[in-house]
Amino acid sequence: MLDVLKLLLLSMRPKQWAKNAIVYAGVVFAGHLSEFRYLAYATLGFIFFCAVSSAVYLLNDLVDIEKDRKHPRKCKRPLASGRLKPPYAVIMLFLLLGITLPASFLLQPIFGLVILGYFILQLGYTFYLKNIVILDVFAIATGFVLRAVAGAVVIEVKISPWLLVCTMLLALFQALSKRRHELVLLADEATDHRKILKEYSNELVQEMISVVTSAVVVTYSLYTITAENVPKNYMMALTIPFVLYGIFRYLYLVYRKDEGGSPEELLLKDLPLLVDILLWGGSSVIILYFFR
Repeated sequence: MLDVLKLLLLSMRPKQWAKNAIVYAGVVFAGHLSEFRYLAYATLGFIFFCAVSSAVYLLNDLVDIEKDRKHPRKCKRPLASGRLKPPYAVIMLFLLLGITLPASFLLQPIFGLVILGYFILQLGYTFYLKNIVILDVFAIATGFVLRAVAGAVVIEVKISPWLLVCTMLLALFQALSKRRHELVLLADEATDHRKILKEYSNELVQEMISVVTSAVVVTYSLYTITAENVPKNYMMALTIPFVLYGIFRYLYLVYRKDEGGSPEELLLKDLPLLVDILLWGGSSVIILYFFR
């Protein structure tokens, strides 16, 4: 049984839980980072999103089990490799949903609606949206936006439009980079694993990435100057170079190192990118909390 639990945990993809850290954005940018009550609510929101997203990963692995067996990396997953039997994954899937969804409504009703909307979106992506060109990457990006929204509503603070737009653009950037990685990694076998890849080409994805990266830089720059919650002395603009470096470094890894298939792993294993993110986060907190 212990081996089954280990395989279930692996299938729940704990490395992916880092994506849910965006739930804390509402606390940080609303100025409540030092208040325990807000941090506690945000942490519960983070835990609930980890549980629901893990349920979605289990569902995806169950639905795509045959396709994953043709993938050079995904074939090693517990379900695709045959090490984990599907009934165990189904039981865990229902346990996660049966506990998390009701608990999220008890925590905060609007938060419950957001997390339910996230799960419905993921269902739509699993069974339909992932096969529609362009909408597939927008569905992925919307999942990140809902995480950011959840982080705001769970502590009952105003949702900044800048937070939503920047989150959407950055998520589109990562999703498109992942599509390019799949095209390069799988080559002629790409459509065998993911049918929608036949609608994309390296040139098309490159153009889309160019548009999104430009929009990210412009939008974030405007945020640092015009947003209501930033210091009026324009010091937040000092964080723009970190954003630029982060984008350039990510593009370097995508185009020169053929990375980008797993953004959460890339963010953790590439030291220059990780240091840049930490510097951006640290400088943002210092400016927002001490230089108003």
